[in-house]
Amino acid sequence: MVHHSGSIQSFKQQKGMNISKSEITKETSLKPSRRSLPCLAQSYAYSKSLSQSTSLFQSTESESQAPTSITLISTDKAEQVNTEENKNDSVLRCSFADLSDFCLALGKDKDYTDEAEHATYDRSRLINDFVIKDKSEFKTKLSKNDMNYIASSGPLFKDGKKRIDYILVYRKTNIQYDKRNTFEKNLRAEGLMLEKEPAIASHDIMFIKIHIPWDTLCKYAERLNIRMPFRKKCYYTDGRSKSMGRMQTYFRRIKNWMAQNPMVLDKSAFPDLEESDCYTGPFSRARIHHFIINNKDTFFSNATRSRIVYHMLERTKYENGISKVGIRKLINNGSYIAAFPPHEGAYKSSQPIKTHGPQNNRHLLYERWARWGMWYKHQPLDLIRLYFGEKIGLYFAWLGWYTGMLIPAAIVGLCVFFYGLFTMNKSQVSQEICKATEVFMCPLCDKNCSLQRLNDSCIYAKVTYLFDNGGTVFFAIFMAIWATVFLEFWKRRRSILTYTWDLIEWEEEEETLRPQFEAKYYKMEIVNPITGKPEPHQPSSDKVTRLLVSVSGIFFMISLVITAVFGVVVYRLVVMEQFASFKWNFIKQYWQFATSAAAVCINFIIIMLLNLAYEKIAYLLTNLEYPRTESEWENSFALKMFLFQFVNLNSSIFYIAFFLGRFVGHPGKYNKLFDRWRLEECHPSGCLIDLCLQMGVIMFLKQIWNNFMELGYPLIQNWWSRHKIKRGIHDASIPQWENDWNLQPMNLHGLMDEYLEMVLQFGFTTIFVAAFPLAPLLALLNNIIEIRLDAYKFVTQWRRPLPARATDIGIWLGILEGIGILAVITNAFVIAITSDYIPRFVYEYKYGPCANHVEPSENCLKGYVNNSLSFFDLSELGMGKSGYCRYRDYRGPPWSSKPYEFTLQYWHILAARLAFIIVFEHLVFGIKSFIAYLIPDVPKGLHDRIRREKYLVQEMMYEAELEHLQQQRRKSGQPVHHEWP
Repeated sequence: MVHHSGSIQSFKQQKGMNISKSEITKETSLKPSRRSLPCLAQSYAYSKSLSQSTSLFQSTESESQAPTSITLISTDKAEQVNTEENKNDSVLRCSFADLSDFCLALGKDKDYTDEAEHATYDRSRLINDFVIKDKSEFKTKLSKNDMNYIASSGPLFKDGKKRIDYILVYRKTNIQYDKRNTFEKNLRAEGLMLEKEPAIASHDIMFIKIHIPWDTLCKYAERLNIRMPFRKKCYYTDGRSKSMGRMQTYFRRIKNWMAQNPMVLDKSAFPDLEESDCYTGPFSRARIHHFIINNKDTFFSNATRSRIVYHMLERTKYENGISKVGIRKLINNGSYIAAFPPHEGAYKSSQPIKTHGPQNNRHLLYERWARWGMWYKHQPLDLIRLYFGEKIGLYFAWLGWYTGMLIPAAIVGLCVFFYGLFTMNKSQVSQEICKATEVFMCPLCDKNCSLQRLNDSCIYAKVTYLFDNGGTVFFAIFMAIWATVFLEFWKRRRSILTYTWDLIEWEEEEETLRPQFEAKYYKMEIVNPITGKPEPHQPSSDKVTRLLVSVSGIFFMISLVITAVFGVVVYRLVVMEQFASFKWNFIKQYWQFATSAAAVCINFIIIMLLNLAYEKIAYLLTNLEYPRTESEWENSFALKMFLFQFVNLNSSIFYIAFFLGRFVGHPGKYNKLFDRWRLEECHPSGCLIDLCLQMGVIMFLKQIWNNFMELGYPLIQNWWSRHKIKRGIHDASIPQWENDWNLQPMNLHGLMDEYLEMVLQFGFTTIFVAAFPLAPLLALLNNIIEIRLDAYKFVTQWRRPLPARATDIGIWLGILEGIGILAVITNAFVIAITSDYIPRFVYEYKYGPCANHVEPSENCLKGYVNNSLSFFDLSELGMGKSGYCRYRDYRGPPWSSKPYEFTLQYWHILAARLAFIIVFEHLVFGIKSFIAYLIPDVPKGLHDRIRREKYLVQEMMYEAELEHLQQQRRKSGQPVHHEWP
């Protein structure tokens, strides 16, 4: 299966790699086979530019030669070249007019114009060689083709020719000289070129610049199965599309409208954003004549070069012994203090980007993506992928998709909230509570609490109604369906991105083993069923033993979280007596609110402290398992961190939602913890207000803390580093790699922290959304800031991370699906148990005034508050008071035959709650499954296109081999055949 690549060139260019230009002009074209005729017609249309690539294969050029620099051609010449190519195109379409199934659109669409005349320019000198006469001329010349080549190749060696692909940093005072010397000697033996240069700002710092030559690149690209471009794509439309003229016109209008949308990026300002037009295949030195190589210096992208160098760094020995290998271990033992690929240049320029263009891709990313003023714009995902790699590109694609999908959820949640706000004063329950001046509630604590009038809870009742109203059930069902739609459409979006970024055939089998795994199990080898080669193997007994130890550690940490939550519960029980007799009238009057607020803050502090311990323990447990590959290590570590932090973050919320006030007993017979502290009751208006407070405070404080740690802390550290540099030097120019060294390194665990933050937020947004419908709105506002904050951090505050590849978001997709399932269950329980929806429903249709008949003017909930409160005889409390007080429960009154026993209404409500949970879960799960079935993970058009290209590449490989063989026969004077000999 083959896909896109960034380079655009014709197949005809590869056929003449060992032939002079004059021979190519006189040469008779090869007759293509019938099967590949349409696509080969497209390839032959571009023979004019063949001479630009023939010199690359005549001899292997030394790496010391400077890259070719060609002055920018004029616009008139480019138009002339395109005109000649368009004429050739028309002739070819006429010669293949009998092919009714295909319609070559080349020459009609500027997007498919061949750019071979531009392909060999030295991109690092384009801006310097280009003289801007006026702004209009600049916009004209840079609108399409030229913008694709505005980017310097990055910092260079002292000779100004060799590109720096990686940087190693060490201290001169470090005593690990022998290890470094052996490591560097082995790197040179592997084919890398090294150059040392001392730091300007610090005399103790030494930089090692690494360059990977062409031969070494080719060797490791073949070893790592890196896919490279080898044939220009064939665009066609079948006969059925001719009948879709109206539909195409409709979509064209939508496209024109989208072009005027202020949120859409101006693609003319970005390189490599248009759909690429080359098939790709695994690179092979034996078949190098198949691939489109215009310039050896730009054939492999910066990201690919960095990945190959890092692969070599991870597998180079520094001492004798199987385990003495890899740059990571050298950094851990202090031999080196850092290793990173350099940024392409500064992210700011003294000249405006609109008139002078971007200086490099980093500058372009900052101006068009990372600035806060671009918060409303779509993200340049292709450029992000080009600069940071597919893994980071997929993260920002997922984050942008999640943020966009939060918009409808936030709108519906806001509508539910405003519905409660506008109907709050019309609520029968709130009106009855606010008018109950003669109803006294029983004391909520034993010592310092007095009788409380029910109307004192008027404000709490109205606030509770904002979140617990008629729209709550609808919103819970909507969010469950929303979560499914979000995940299913993300799968479709991911499939499109993996196709566009040429990741369809990039599988785990191509992923290399971790050096730690190889060093641990090098004595035990089995044959890989995929590659057929022997590789280290972890015995099943050893793997099970290590997993059991790891699982035990996970359960221990989860039990520690539960213990911390239990401590907060005890704190609430102890402190509520103190707040009830506090000196300040405000706290004494609202002692329940003060108790909850203080407990939430203490719980948040405990959460953040435990998170620090969780990360180290999860790291140790993951290393103990010895995962086979990096993706397995990341997935295992991510799962542990999610379990720790999810339990840590949500355990107190689960306690308030499902346990607070459920087992308190009744007046005169309260249940006590350790026979000392009376269990906490809910507020007279219910426990939902406590749940909203807990969720709101934790969500708000955690987002502020995360944003500070992500941006504020690196900003302070980088500012201090720059301050120290300015004190040490004055007028010296700091090279790019030293500026990068003074930036903060990316998190040790890569994108795990970024994904974990968003996945935990997704849990907050869906799991208890029935209790807090404003959660999607808060998440949306946070994510709008989060996207630009992360972009600013990656572009300006962090060293350039290793451009890693990935086909999806890893284990996080499975975690998100698990959260979606858990959200259905928890929302069902929140509606049935925590809220008063079911008691109101039962009263309305069984015990209320509308139970037997319905009067148009009568409210069916009239008398509900009085019905939901039970009576207790105050004389039994021994307080010297007589009369009755009320409490929230469905128990018999003191004068009944069975005082303080559960009434029949209690059992009716319990049965209704259980029935609602079962019906709600089955209904929502059924809808979720049906929607997931209706939405395929891969769009049908994309599926057909992939199958079509898989078929075409087989034909192209056949034609390429045949063409190469016939060229060799012509050179040797042998007869030429048009089919395989």
